[in-house]
Amino acid sequence: MSIVLVTGGTGLVGKAIQHIIETEPEGSRFGKKPGEQWVFASSSDGDLRDQEQARKLFAKYKPTHVIHLAALVGGLFANMKYKLDFLRDNTLINDNVLHNAYLTGTKKVISCLSTCVYPDKVTYPLDETKIHLGLPHESNFGYAHAKRMVDVQNHAYKDQHGCNFTSAIPTNVFGPDDNFDLEAAHVIPGLIHKCYLAKKNGTPFVVGGTGKPLRQFIFSYDLAKLFIWQLREYDDVEPVILSVGEDEEVSIKDLADRIVKALDFKGEYSFDATRPDGQFRKPASNKKLLSLMGGFQFTPLDEALDFTVKWFVDNYNNARTVRSH
Repeated sequence: MSIVLVTGGTGLVGKAIQHIIETEPEGSRFGKKPGEQWVFASSSDGDLRDQEQARKLFAKYKPTHVIHLAALVGGLFANMKYKLDFLRDNTLINDNVLHNAYLTGTKKVISCLSTCVYPDKVTYPLDETKIHLGLPHESNFGYAHAKRMVDVQNHAYKDQHGCNFTSAIPTNVFGPDDNFDLEAAHVIPGLIHKCYLAKKNGTPFVVGGTGKPLRQFIFSYDLAKLFIWQLREYDDVEPVILSVGEDEEVSIKDLADRIVKALDFKGEYSFDATRPDGQFRKPASNKKLLSLMGGFQFTPLDEALDFTVKWFVDNYNNARTVRSH
């Protein structure tokens, strides 16, 4: 019997995978297989920074497969402020998960990376061959270095022990169950929360930065399907970028405009150009993904934003809106 352990299983992507597994028809491409057991572990099941707690988690569930999502994550400002925390905590988590997977004979591990692992100075679009071609951007070098090392570890475990360890590189993910905390949030949940409060309190909606940077965004339910595809159908050590196409870049201003519309915000709305913008753009190619999958239908951005905004408004009292680390 297959037992799939999802670390970080109660976060944004973990919840999305659980939703897809529970709603897609059993035995379909993105559905649960007959007799398959899924375990969505959270930090309350064990602190993966701790070697012994990680060992106990693997001993308890005896997973045959692991989708490794657990991480200390945050937006631009959190990454700039807590560089050591992001480096150290993620290095410990990743090492404990991969080594326990090796020790217990786990058949396959997919670890979640991020496009921020890429070099700051690099030719675009990003693809799977460019991860190690230079230093990552200064704003998130702690997190980026920890995540890069997963790719190095995957190759080392394969070369030395024959392990089937690989990784996924999503672009900016958003959706229900995201972290909407104003300090630690990524751009979409941060803007949704800010705009919601501005509407509620009758105050101006001020977006940090110029609004000019461009980003690709992927809806968490789409990403969940891509992770399930990778689990089922992809067995190479080299990572795969899980993303909408590079022609789907959206400016932060365009994004903020869409959020203003989705929340029906009618108040004062401006950009604070004294706040840093981060990288201007970092478009990623999904050609490898689409060629391997034979195509994929992504949810349109406006539809996914409307769904996420509605979820946030309906679940405001239960959403993650305060700092958790």
